[in-house]
Amino acid sequence: MSVAIVAMTDKSAASEHGVFLWDEKTKSLILSSFFWGYLLTQLPSGELAQKYGGHKILLITVVVCSMICFLIPISAKLIGWPLVCALRLAQGLCQGSVFPATHSLLSKWAPIKERGLLGIICYSGAQFGIASMLCASGEISGSFMGWPGIFYVSGGIGCIWGVLFYFFASNSPSENRFILEEEKMYIEMLPVPSVESPKDITAEEPKSSLSTPWLHILTSVPFYCLVAVQCTNAWLASTLLTQIPTYLKSILGMDIKTNAILSSLPYWVMFLLCYFFAFISEVLRNKQCMSLSMSRKFFNTIGHWIPMVGLIFIGYMGKDNETLVIVLLMIIVGMNAACYLGFFVNHIDLSPNFASNLMGIANGIANLMSVLGPLSVGFIVTDEKNPEQWRIIFFITAGLLFIGNLLFISFGKFETQYWNEPQSVIITKANNKTKNIVYEYKDSVH
Repeated sequence: MSVAIVAMTDKSAASEHGVFLWDEKTKSLILSSFFWGYLLTQLPSGELAQKYGGHKILLITVVVCSMICFLIPISAKLIGWPLVCALRLAQGLCQGSVFPATHSLLSKWAPIKERGLLGIICYSGAQFGIASMLCASGEISGSFMGWPGIFYVSGGIGCIWGVLFYFFASNSPSENRFILEEEKMYIEMLPVPSVESPKDITAEEPKSSLSTPWLHILTSVPFYCLVAVQCTNAWLASTLLTQIPTYLKSILGMDIKTNAILSSLPYWVMFLLCYFFAFISEVLRNKQCMSLSMSRKFFNTIGHWIPMVGLIFIGYMGKDNETLVIVLLMIIVGMNAACYLGFFVNHIDLSPNFASNLMGIANGIANLMSVLGPLSVGFIVTDEKNPEQWRIIFFITAGLLFIGNLLFISFGKFETQYWNEPQSVIITKANNKTKNIVYEYKDSVH
C-alpha cells in the first residue's frame, strides 16, 4: 500500500485505473488503518494459538487477508477511501495473529540452543516479502495492470502460500508427516521441563491447557521492559515502511519506478543482514565468549542505537545528498535486523509455554505506536516537501529508539521466569470428571 498509494494519488500521471485526490491526512488514515485492526487481535490470537495451535490460526488469517487484497481496487473506485480503510482494518485484524501464531510454532519447533538462529531465519521472510513487493510494485503499477495489479499479485501469492502451508506445515514435530524420526527426537528431547506430578495429582495436565498466569505476566518488570522496546521498534518499522516512498518522492523527487526500487533496497539489506547476524551469533555461541543475556543486549543495541544515529544524520539531508540518504536508509533498516536476535525472541526466553500470549500482549501494545507513527506524519508533515518537518519525525523516532533499548539492556531478563509453569498441579476429580485445578507457583497460587 505504501507504494500503491503514491501511484493512486499521482496527479501528474494519467491512469485508466483512476487517480484519487487524497490529501496527506487521508493517506495517513489509509496507511495507519491496517494497524488499528492489527492491534485488536493480538491478545485473543495469542490465546487461540496456545489453545488450537499456530498452524490453523496462521493459515486462516493469511489466506483471508490475501483474499481481501482482491477487493481493494474495486472498493477504491466505487466507494472511495472509507471502504479502503475498512478493508485495510480487516487485513490488520487478520494479520494481528501472524506473530503470536508464529511464536507458538517456534516455541515447539526451535530447540533452546537454536532459538535465535531459527527465529531470525523465520522472520527474515517478512523482510524478503517487504523488499520483493516494494521492488515489484513500481514495475507492476507501470504495466498493463496498473496500480490494481499490486493488490492482485500480492493476494494471489498469499493464496498459493496457503495451499503449500496447509499440506506441509504442522503445529509440532510430532504432528508432522514429513519429518525424519531422528529430527523429531532431537527437537522433542529439548523441551521445557515438564511439570513434576505430586502425589495428590490424579491426572496430568497437558501444557496446551495450562491456565495463563495473567497476574504474574502483568506484574513482571522484565516483560514491561520487553513491551517498551517492542513499542519503540514498532514506531520505527511502521513509520519507515509507510512513509519511505512518500519521503523519496517529495524530498528527493523520485518517480514511482525509481521510488519503488529504492524503497525496497533497505529491506533487501535487512534480509541479507539477518543471515549475517545469525552467523555472528552462531560463532559467538560456539566459542562460548558471550552469555545469552549479553548476546541479547549486544544485538538489540546494534539494532536500535545504530539506526538512531542514522536517523539524526538523515534529518539534515536534502535533495543534494540523494545517494547518502539512500545509504543511510539502508543502514537504518538493515541494522534493525539485529533485533531479531535481541528483543524479538525474548518472549520465548521468558516463557516458552506462553510465548504466543506474551507476543500477543506486547505486539498489541506496540502497535498503538504503529498507529501513532504514520498518523504523526500526517499531522506534523503538513507540507510534504518541507525537510524541516520530516526532520522532526526522524528526531522523535531516534529518541524513542534510545529510550527503548536503554530500558531493555538495563532491566530486561533472559532466563525462563518462574511463572512459565507451576511447581505443581493439583487436579481433583468427582464422578470421574475434573472438579478443580490449582496451579502452585513460586510463592503464590494461580
